[in-house]
Amino acid sequence: MPPFLSKYVLGRTLGEGNFGKVKYARHVETGRSFAIKILDRKRIQSLDLHEQIKREIATLKLLKHPNVVRLYEVSASKTKIYMVLEYVNGGELFDIIHSKGKLSEKQGRKLFQQLIDAISYCHDMGVYHRDLKPENVLVDAKRNIKISDFGLSALPQHLGNDGLLHTTCGSPYYIAPEVLSNRGYDGARTDIWSCGVILYELLTGVLPFDDRNLAVLYHKISRGDTKIPKWLSPGAQDILTRILDPNPITRINAAGIKADEWFKQDYVPAVPNDNYNDEEIILHNSVPSKEHNAADENATSPSHINAFQLIGMSSSLDLSGLFEKEDVSERKIRFTSNYSPNVLFEHLVDIVRQMDLQIQKALGKLKVVQKLDSKKPKNTGSLCVWIEVFELNPSLFLVELMKSQGDSSLYRKMCSKLSGNLGMAKDEQLPMRQMGTMEEGEVPCSVVTQDSFGT
Repeated sequence: MPPFLSKYVLGRTLGEGNFGKVKYARHVETGRSFAIKILDRKRIQSLDLHEQIKREIATLKLLKHPNVVRLYEVSASKTKIYMVLEYVNGGELFDIIHSKGKLSEKQGRKLFQQLIDAISYCHDMGVYHRDLKPENVLVDAKRNIKISDFGLSALPQHLGNDGLLHTTCGSPYYIAPEVLSNRGYDGARTDIWSCGVILYELLTGVLPFDDRNLAVLYHKISRGDTKIPKWLSPGAQDILTRILDPNPITRINAAGIKADEWFKQDYVPAVPNDNYNDEEIILHNSVPSKEHNAADENATSPSHINAFQLIGMSSSLDLSGLFEKEDVSERKIRFTSNYSPNVLFEHLVDIVRQMDLQIQKALGKLKVVQKLDSKKPKNTGSLCVWIEVFELNPSLFLVELMKSQGDSSLYRKMCSKLSGNLGMAKDEQLPMRQMGTMEEGEVPCSVVTQDSFGT
């Protein structure tokens, strides 16, 4: 065990991913809670993803803000990388939107104020998130947000000669129009667009851009084709209109948002933690010197992998398992399938219905729930599971299941049936590197929903 771990008492496993696990830890001297991510270095290197981990660590080293998940300490041995992260135990913003629907303007504005505070701070530090969505915004026990998952973030050294970013990445419903145009984009303005989509969800409970066909969805996004509800206050309508402006040049920026009258109501600016000496990040040989030098980082442009290839890797900062006592491996299950979309969906629906469960489309995803007249015990709450299907390439799909609430044993049974019947055999599973990278000019990997299958 590395010497630095003697400062912590390790507890239960909070989550597991393809590259390691997250352990609950309590600091011996202070009693403070942390989450320690233990990554398998050999596994990361075998898939040539070491640079992505280094980039993520480098990004988090820069950020010390109350509304950003903190990285406190990093250590590495010959076989493991240890990341000591902030322990967050209040859930995902997605869970709040799902359980409560639309929030009051006062509640939504408070969360949005914190989101803008955090993202404008990131921009001031030269960090562009590029994958903002409710699943990547955590909420602590006091209902304060924490931005997480910087696996797709970009730094100034990633800018092209034109001063713009050029990698097409992000999540379909939150991606900015200029990212889809493949002509380069300003990372700060694209993050603001994503913040606007999140604000729309907070205030209305639905997505501003949604369609059964992904090409039509992107067309709507490119045109800014959405309707702002008239029942919102004039101030809320105005700020949404100015943020969801498809023209990045005329789109309101963070400074303009902070000067907006609707935004300023009950606004208490966050104070960055830059001067907190007791929270300085400690690096214990996090990357051996022969692997880490300026020449290596600047010699070539970094290799890019898209959001869905990062699913396995991004668990290094995926703290969703911290919100329940069960492992993240039970809360969120993923498997790959080479069935065609039509066949995949047909079998998925059949299996779910055979289990006396209902399936419907909601919030751009598939939702599985127990029937109201089900005779199954309900002492653990009615099961609710969200399913998304991602197209990794034309012949390979990734199915993700996430339990929102309900009977864990029934959820595991459903996951087992779906993966057993629809997943690829182990000897057919492709390593993440073989899934292909996002080339310039390509659109992001597709999110396949019920309507996408033409049913």
